[in-house]
Amino acid sequence: MSEIEQPTQPLIEHLIELRRRMMWIAAIMLLCFFGLMPFAQKLYTFVAQPLMATLPANTSMIATDVVAPFFVPVKVTLMAAFLLTLPHTLYQVWAFVAPALYRNEKRLVLPLVLSSVVLFFGGMAFAYFLVFPVVFKFLAGVTPLGVSMATDIDKYLSFVLGMFVAFGATFEVPVVVVLLNRMGIVPVAQLQAARPYVIVGAFVVAAVITPPDVISQVLLAVPLILLYEAGLWLCRFIKPVPLGWKKENNVG
Repeated sequence: MSEIEQPTQPLIEHLIELRRRMMWIAAIMLLCFFGLMPFAQKLYTFVAQPLMATLPANTSMIATDVVAPFFVPVKVTLMAAFLLTLPHTLYQVWAFVAPALYRNEKRLVLPLVLSSVVLFFGGMAFAYFLVFPVVFKFLAGVTPLGVSMATDIDKYLSFVLGMFVAFGATFEVPVVVVLLNRMGIVPVAQLQAARPYVIVGAFVVAAVITPPDVISQVLLAVPLILLYEAGLWLCRFIKPVPLGWKKENNVG
């Protein structure tokens, strides 16, 4: 019986450790959420500012759902709490998986996580400060005569969150490029040869996830291409490590 139970014990310990890490993540996030709740209205005002600045005079956003004026600021606050506690969340993930990583993998994961957070926030900031004013100005300009541009606050929040995720994810391109090369999956020469496909793919992605105006599509496609080139430049200073790297080779 002991021989049968022995292999299952590590799995139980891992599950207990995973539960503990998840409880810490949830607790810190909820603590931050409740701490930000008194500022929920101000947070929503900040998120809505790019659209409010382009709305015609004497117009405002509307709430078609009875509970939307309450729940939409709460959603914004929850998003802010998630973003503020993201470094702690990633630390808990790192602490859980670190014991199973080789030394060379540990050296890679920490800068990878930090750069991923910075790039994701950078993508969100790029969307908020540069893309949103252009997009909303374009949409306000193409509104037909006799139509009042009164956007529902819940739909506006869904649009903003989608754009934040899209730009934050696309700004992770350098991390993906470096990771592919570092793990020995794709060599630098092959990544360089893929430039024409990347350029076409960048404009296709931009056309899919941005509104149908050329300016906003260019504002996403051009950074994608530049970030890809930045990833290629970083690959010159990083030595690839094949996937078959053995643990004994990482000692010392």
